[in-house]
Amino acid sequence: MRTRSRRASRTLFAMAAIGTLITPLAACAGAGGSGPSGGRSLNVLMVNNPQMLDLQKLTAAHFTEATGIKVNFTVLPENDVRDKISQDFAHQAGQYDVATLSNYEIPIYAENGWLHSLDPYVKSDTAFDQADILTPMTQALTAEDGKLYGEPFYGESSFLMYRKDIFEKEGLTMPGKPTWKQVADLAAKVDGAESGMRGICLRGLPGWGEVLAPLTTAVNTFGGTWFDKDWTARLDSKEFKEATRFYVDLVRRHGQSGAAQSGYAECLNHMTQGKTAMWYDATAGAGSLEAGGSPVKGRIGYVPAPVEKTESSGWLYTWAWGVQKSSQNADDAWKFISWASGKGYERLVGTTIGWANVPAGKRASTYDIPEYRKEAAAFADVTRDAIAGARPEDPGVQPRPAPGIQFVGIPEFTDLGTKVSQEISSAIAGRQSVDSALAKSQKLAEAVGKKYEGS
Repeated sequence: MRTRSRRASRTLFAMAAIGTLITPLAACAGAGGSGPSGGRSLNVLMVNNPQMLDLQKLTAAHFTEATGIKVNFTVLPENDVRDKISQDFAHQAGQYDVATLSNYEIPIYAENGWLHSLDPYVKSDTAFDQADILTPMTQALTAEDGKLYGEPFYGESSFLMYRKDIFEKEGLTMPGKPTWKQVADLAAKVDGAESGMRGICLRGLPGWGEVLAPLTTAVNTFGGTWFDKDWTARLDSKEFKEATRFYVDLVRRHGQSGAAQSGYAECLNHMTQGKTAMWYDATAGAGSLEAGGSPVKGRIGYVPAPVEKTESSGWLYTWAWGVQKSSQNADDAWKFISWASGKGYERLVGTTIGWANVPAGKRASTYDIPEYRKEAAAFADVTRDAIAGARPEDPGVQPRPAPGIQFVGIPEFTDLGTKVSQEISSAIAGRQSVDSALAKSQKLAEAVGKKYEGS
């Protein structure tokens, strides 16, 4: 059962839940149309991740030069860009033609009528080769009406990274498909293997996209769920408590110092600097660990996300392109998307910037490029398998009322997840017990579940 329908009638709530409605948008040069010199132009709003910054550098010489379409980029940090996108798209203000949206937002935005369907373009642009896009990505960007509303720029899942040299020195073997309990045992054994080294790094920073991302994958594989199929909140269930206690205990006993303030970036730094022997997080981290100049390049092993009761537990995430419904430049917007997410762009990045910088995780053909496979040999296949094995419609042991692995695919999850993450982070910091954190969180989830009962 999926509850993506009825969202159109919940537009105002979704606007408030997905992004804070603050001051009116400032005026800009115009939403596409004629550029300063009278030529065609597009306004693109995107997150400031490294892959996007590479795109910004390459666009004028390789896209504008070929098409005559100037691209005006607005580049912001993740939280800021989400707020700005939600304002512009919810109001259909039309100041931006294209924006970076995740597989969390796109189905919600689509059902509220804020996005152009991309199906007509995919059908006519055979060179784009939609069949080459990894199936989980296409499915995640398809709305309840069966139409495609986004194209991935890059994709990721999650896996366990570990120091092969440390394990060898300690006489330890990492299982090919570890359980969480095996990971905890290994974390205890490698804790302190080198001066200042901890056994594992796990996110503890508040945020629905920070601590809750890895924690929810653990909840799923321990047999828990945020909501059952009838929208009954289950954060006080035995399985949810077991998973959360396990996660909190593991990071408190063998995790990094200051864990309650550690997110993806902090754990990446810990792994790069040799301060942790293991790290469970996004597959995207491998590119940085294996990049030229990385102190740990060639010393990291990669295995699937730890499991307990499920066959797999890695999450699914993509930064994708969405076209605002009110845009008057949808045709040119597709030209930009087709270029930025096309096969040729990956080769352009590989040959001009470096193969480790390729925005991978979206196309099957990427993993057949010899240069990429050589540069990403340590993690390419594990990443591809993790994405292929992700099950956003069925990530646990019981039916779910909405899709999502590391999130619940409803507008309210932005606010709910943020509040619950604050309680979990507080438990990681030792300011309250897990039982106390989940008791408060259960009440928050019950209030959301009641709104969907009977849907």
